[in-house]
Amino acid sequence: MALNVNKFVRIFAGAFVLISLALGVEGSPLFVNKNFLWFTVFVGANLFQSGFTGLCPLENILRRCGVKD
Repeated sequence: MALNVNKFVRIFAGAFVLISLALGVEGSPLFVNKNFLWFTVFVGANLFQSGFTGLCPLENILRRCGVKD
């Protein structure tokens, strides 16, 4: 399975959302602080704006690191 930029973006976004929810929701056994939920908001907002503008900072970083489209 070859990983391209789009797959990496989806993997990173999904992982960051799950991790920030695990750290920010009080019912979670990994709970640290509610403020981790702001990271979930950031990831969601970035995905939302990327859908309209096509600008994604992670895509640029991955391309510079040599990940293929």
